[in-house]
Amino acid sequence: MLDTRKRDRFFGGHRILLLGILCLFGICVAQVRPSKQEPQKTKVYLLHADLLRFNKEQNPDAQILIGNVRFRHDSAYMDCDSAYFYEAKNSFEAFGNIKMQQGDTLFIYGDWLYYDGNSQIAMLRENVKMQNRETELVTDSLNYDRVFNLGYFFDGGTLTDEENVLTSDWGEYSPATKNAVFNYDVRLVNPQFILTSDTLRYNSQTKIANIVGPSDIVSDQNHIYSELGYYNTASGEAILLQRSVLTNGQRKLVGDSLFYDRTRSFGEAFRHVVMTDTENKNMLTGEYGYYDELKGEALVTDSAVAINYSQNNDSLYMHGDTLKLVTYNINTDSVYRKTFVYHKVRIYKSDLQGVCDSLVFNSQDTCMTMYHDPIVWNGGQQLFGEEIRAYMNDSTIDWAHIVNQAMSIEQIDSVHYNQVSGKEIKAFFVGGDLRQVDVVGNVRLGYFPIDEKDSTLIGYVTAESSLMNVYLLQRKVQKIKMTTQTDGVMYPMLQIPSDKLYLPSFAWFDYIRPLNKDDIFLWRGKKAGQELKKSVQRKPPLPTLKGLTEEKQ
Repeated sequence: MLDTRKRDRFFGGHRILLLGILCLFGICVAQVRPSKQEPQKTKVYLLHADLLRFNKEQNPDAQILIGNVRFRHDSAYMDCDSAYFYEAKNSFEAFGNIKMQQGDTLFIYGDWLYYDGNSQIAMLRENVKMQNRETELVTDSLNYDRVFNLGYFFDGGTLTDEENVLTSDWGEYSPATKNAVFNYDVRLVNPQFILTSDTLRYNSQTKIANIVGPSDIVSDQNHIYSELGYYNTASGEAILLQRSVLTNGQRKLVGDSLFYDRTRSFGEAFRHVVMTDTENKNMLTGEYGYYDELKGEALVTDSAVAINYSQNNDSLYMHGDTLKLVTYNINTDSVYRKTFVYHKVRIYKSDLQGVCDSLVFNSQDTCMTMYHDPIVWNGGQQLFGEEIRAYMNDSTIDWAHIVNQAMSIEQIDSVHYNQVSGKEIKAFFVGGDLRQVDVVGNVRLGYFPIDEKDSTLIGYVTAESSLMNVYLLQRKVQKIKMTTQTDGVMYPMLQIPSDKLYLPSFAWFDYIRPLNKDDIFLWRGKKAGQELKKSVQRKPPLPTLKGLTEEKQ
């Protein structure tokens, strides 16, 4: 038996802790507990004891009970080895092999119990265990309120059910609602993940954990951080709010709200979405996005932007209606990714800007292919054609290949432009600056030589050829080399024919050029009549049956 001082220490601690728990749990308590009514005062009955004694000098208010002691209060039965029964106060103090039974589903065990029949509160200490069907709560200090049908602990406890094991410093559990609230050093252990938090609400029937404080969910596949949301520990589905974060290796998904399915390894994000790949130093942003871990696919749309920050202080920004990333040969040594951007694509970097309708970037050959009226600017240089293939080194262009109706234009001033057109153009860059342009097939040139002494324009040269090489330095033409030159003419500046000043395919699209990283969201199309009409590749005529017969003869 416990002495009177030990008993008083438990009683005093209970009053302080009960007030502390009510203040601490606040809303949590209100949601778990029903509204309390004044308990109806009924009598605690002594049903059995092997021996009953009374010691007026030692404890005048108590009946001393020894051996197979059993009490009943309403529908609750309480058994112990020995007890002090305070019949006048409608309470008792019990010792050894405590067993408390409420109905046929709730059993509480412990080494010491004080029960107040008026308040219907049972305080159990040392080796306490509460069993409610498949749910078990183990602690050293448990108070059970029969009016609330609520047990709460404050010196560390462990709750176990079919799916999870939860531990915390403070907590409470309702056998009626199956709701539990845990505080301080909360740890939920599941075979597939571990959840840690400072505050957690959990339902042992639905297996849903409600996250109401900073929490981490760690598995072999990923790491989730959230401060508000819910996680179904059985199905693996989660809805997470307040800028929750899903991390998978070097990739991270953030949004105002997230949906995650652990079974499918699939995550969705809504509002202010950011997908970051720290390994490749790029990110995708938008208002909606998803990431499929198993397939290695990601998609962002609604104000979607792809950002490459591999170059210090000079990131590349790319906007389109939709951005999609697809991984090929996943989980192999030959893995590579393609990024698809469509439609109304706009690109900005300090030394490179571009527009097109759709774009594909292949990490295998670092080639960025632009489709449907693509245009690229580098300083005062403009390149366009039916298709542009830009080969990148990190986020800096290495060389570009313009296919069909290719044209390169260098602006000298608002009137004069160096121009060259051909069937295809290959442009080579060094450190982001254009250094060489090779033009192949149906080459046409319009060029203004410059006096090196005073930087004045000497005249205007027009020429045609089948192949031409242009060499530049500091974005200025240094040398032009042509083969099979024909019809080369140089006009003095004051005698340039108006119909020769611009090549037939000349067009200066500076009005649609992205001006900064914010301007990529403002789509400006070409003026009417300036769109390229795709060249038609005519197939050679197939031989007829008659022709084949004549050829054999």
